[in-house]
Amino acid sequence: MEKNPFKFGSIVNEPYFTNRTKEIEKVISVLNSENHLVLVGPRRYGKSSLVFKVVSELKRPVIALDLQLITGAHDLAAQLLRRIYRVFPFERVRQYVKHFRVIPTISVNPVTNEVDISFQAGSDNPALLEDVLNLLEKLSKKGKRLIVVFDEFQELGKIDARLLNQFRSIMQHHQKVNYVFLGSQESLMREIFEKKKSPFYHFGLLMNLEKIPYREFHDFLSANFKKVINNPNQISENILSVTGCHPYYTQQFAWVIWEKILKDKAARNIHEEAVQELIRTHDMDYERIWMNFNKSDKKMLIGLSFSDLSPLSEMFLREFDLGASSTAFSTLKRLAQSGYVTKITNRYEIDDPFFKIWIRQRRKA
Repeated sequence: MEKNPFKFGSIVNEPYFTNRTKEIEKVISVLNSENHLVLVGPRRYGKSSLVFKVVSELKRPVIALDLQLITGAHDLAAQLLRRIYRVFPFERVRQYVKHFRVIPTISVNPVTNEVDISFQAGSDNPALLEDVLNLLEKLSKKGKRLIVVFDEFQELGKIDARLLNQFRSIMQHHQKVNYVFLGSQESLMREIFEKKKSPFYHFGLLMNLEKIPYREFHDFLSANFKKVINNPNQISENILSVTGCHPYYTQQFAWVIWEKILKDKAARNIHEEAVQELIRTHDMDYERIWMNFNKSDKKMLIGLSFSDLSPLSEMFLREFDLGASSTAFSTLKRLAQSGYVTKITNRYEIDDPFFKIWIRQRRKA
């Protein structure tokens, strides 16, 4: 039986990785220099997968931290130090840590050998984080520079408003580390890296990650589906007509269709059955999400589900009773920051294509 060649929900690597040839070349170029990378794109577009694909090719040490899960400066220092221990030899790290101005509590799980780190909660000593960040530079080697990835970097200022200034004042002196800043909220990331008053102004090369081009995705899908069906091109077209080339949802949809093909190759309307299966699977989640929207959010999402008009156009506002354009813009901004709506060039769309279909079906029921 052929193994399902599609993967979603976690970092995608070979053989599941889909093209991105130009993006790979650009990221390699940046990380092979002494510069830093700012990678911006909606959630589930494959930012982490792209970076880790490059890191695996470069064969360089990497430390990654998702700032969405950080609760404060002391937690940030602890989680970063914990990851340092995973990458570098214990004794080598310990020799540096014993000279920290704020000494952490360190314990080793005897079963997993995992190191647990804790600093005193509420510690406001800036030396705590400074020592951990400078440890990255001390452990790195010029011939094999350390790559440090901060995911959802726009969250840093929300953790503590002082952290952006502190990070910049420390990182500007590092010569042996490549920093990669990933972010899903473009407006906030641009404020951090493009505003002249920001401490991180032009600190790295800013790169937008777009959807995978239609032809590249079509070829990837067809090359895999031809192993199990005679009409791989048609299936690929059907998939992309639903997902609009969204990386995550395309892989997810293709995975479900592959499983259905293996069960019954002669079945008709497989892609339509797969759509309904995914909607049934997520029905309770969609309903819970929908109930938490306010009235303006619901009107906007209904409009985006049924209309191709600009959501800021007078006709759209009238048809879906959204009031003034300023109100509609605030609604779009709120939905975008929450990840439910994405802006592709000058066009707004619902991020999850199956949520869009769910809305349409519920409205027509």
